[in-house]
Amino acid sequence: MQTRLARLYRKGDLRIETESVPAPGPGEVLLKMAAAGICGSDLHYYQDGGFGPVRVCEPIIPGHEASGIVSQTGEGVDLEAGTLVAVNPSQPCGHCEYCGKGLPIHCLDMRFMGSAMRLPHEQGMFRQWLVVPARQCFESGAATTPAEAACSEPLSVCLHAASRAGEIAGKRILITGAGPIGCLMVAAAHHHGAAEIVVTDLADAALERAEAMGASRTINVSGGPATLAEFEAGKGYFDLVFECSAAAPAIHSAIAAIRPRGTIVQIGVTGEIPVPLNAIVGKELQIHGTQRFHEEFATAVALIASRSIDVKPIISHSLPLEEANAAFILAGDRTAACKVQLTF
Repeated sequence: MQTRLARLYRKGDLRIETESVPAPGPGEVLLKMAAAGICGSDLHYYQDGGFGPVRVCEPIIPGHEASGIVSQTGEGVDLEAGTLVAVNPSQPCGHCEYCGKGLPIHCLDMRFMGSAMRLPHEQGMFRQWLVVPARQCFESGAATTPAEAACSEPLSVCLHAASRAGEIAGKRILITGAGPIGCLMVAAAHHHGAAEIVVTDLADAALERAEAMGASRTINVSGGPATLAEFEAGKGYFDLVFECSAAAPAIHSAIAAIRPRGTIVQIGVTGEIPVPLNAIVGKELQIHGTQRFHEEFATAVALIASRSIDVKPIISHSLPLEEANAAFILAGDRTAACKVQLTF
């Protein structure tokens, strides 16, 4: 069997190619891929050749947020043909120091599909047909569409970020950046009972999506730091910040607007940026990093399937695999697009 796929060779050099697909072995599943979202990291690979120290050093098939239809199963797999599944791209080794400590996110031999963090790069899911271990496949429910199921991975990221924040119920929350992760963070915070959710961004179109996801208020901060001045009085207003932009001005504004002993969860990723240590120390702030997810993937699939969280407002465009270059260009235009997905 042959499959069409999208392979990135270097910055801006994405090619549609064909390669062979093996039959599924014991414990494996052959999937006819249905939908796959373009993530921020995929976009960084395409636009910049990587982000921070992570660089595309050899050809890579991007894509780590996807759904597919079970076509064929190997020995020992009880998934039925025709079942829609969300594919978990995370493959911790299960036996290193951190896996043994119950921290598989920090696995020393992590294999994460579509990631350039290791060499050889881990190949991803922008392809028509894919063989994966059955343990990575989560049934998505009869009412779930392929596009919705493909949002399970980014929602998992936000659910894990929520777990790093501590108590959310009743809290006043600021979310900086209203891209796909920022919008899904709104949904996650709302699901956990936040009292107030304020979202900032530079683009009105992004902020409109944040409102659709449940934001209490949105603020366009293109006018500069003064746009959040009302929240700085009395040493700050917000109990909790989810920083999704990785932009220095947003981080500085968040530190100014959060109350003493508040918590900042840093989700956005970039290189090195200066931070006001005096304010962090003076306010006794707690700053938590967050990356990826583990058990949250199953939770995300269930929340989408039960309609407890509606991901449809973030899905802005779907293009066929053969138009992958156009899809990446569109995904880079935040005035027009939010979550751009490829279909197969």
